[in-house]
Amino acid sequence: MPRTTAQRTAALAAAAVSPLLLGLWAAGPAQAHGAPTDPVSRVYACSPEGGADASTAACRAAVDANGTSFAAWDNLRVANVNGRDRQTIPDGKLCSGGLPAYKGLDLARADWPSTRFTPGGTLRMTYASTIAHTGTFKLYLTKPGYDPSKPLTWSELPASPFAEVKDPALTNGAYHLTAKLPADRTGRQMLYTIWQNSSTPDTYYSCSDVVFPDAASQSGAKSKPKSRATTKAPASAGATASASAAPGSPSAGPSVSTASGAAPAKAAAAGPRSTPVASTSGAGGPSAPMLAGGAAAVLVLTGGAALVARLRRR
Repeated sequence: MPRTTAQRTAALAAAAVSPLLLGLWAAGPAQAHGAPTDPVSRVYACSPEGGADASTAACRAAVDANGTSFAAWDNLRVANVNGRDRQTIPDGKLCSGGLPAYKGLDLARADWPSTRFTPGGTLRMTYASTIAHTGTFKLYLTKPGYDPSKPLTWSELPASPFAEVKDPALTNGAYHLTAKLPADRTGRQMLYTIWQNSSTPDTYYSCSDVVFPDAASQSGAKSKPKSRATTKAPASAGATASASAAPGSPSAGPSVSTASGAAPAKAAAAGPRSTPVASTSGAGGPSAPMLAGGAAAVLVLTGGAALVARLRRR
């Protein structure tokens, strides 16, 4: 029996959408996504949403080394690590999590966008996330004498984190973590954050460059640190992210901001957003994200036309 026009149209639509849906189903349930926005992580600073930070020399070099943008700043995750971070993530590749799609983050240089800290002060981290999940955050600070001009290795991090936070609440699109900073750090250091999910098989890694006063500065009077302008965390899953701040002038040197509990303002994304895709491997290797922003569950429910439209926009 010959097909009607309506039947032929439906068949064509199904053929176009089916591979996409199969890919989403094969990826399993929607995964958690996130990264620190304050103190700003390298991946967020250098993303299209990083504002003036994205125009710094370090971020431009990172994107060049990457060969693509960091539009998927919330998707730097590795599956099935199960706490074996030091055995799974190679030395020199801690900031990228060993994922080729983020290799530009491992560049050893001392001009990455950074955040000022006070030794022994209070860290108030804003960790943006698009989907709430349970898990433990482990915070490490590089040892005294850390050299930012050399690749970051596990030996530069203490054996134990200076703080652990388990199952914090997701509020306004972000986790808000508070911890007391070590009192013996000076100069430029690395705040390394590991988020090991317990409701998904993924572990997230991030590098935030931070700066402490040198010894001479600490001997003088302590001044009250300035706070960043209060802004909203990046949009949560299902919401449409809108540009709320125009990028500032490109900085000739490192971009330094002062620590606070607020997320940095989002800048208008320049050009189309492209999603890096991590390489795949067996158990213990990098996961292969299909989409950034935790949108997989939403896309499956929207149907063929809405699915194609969303994918084009991302």
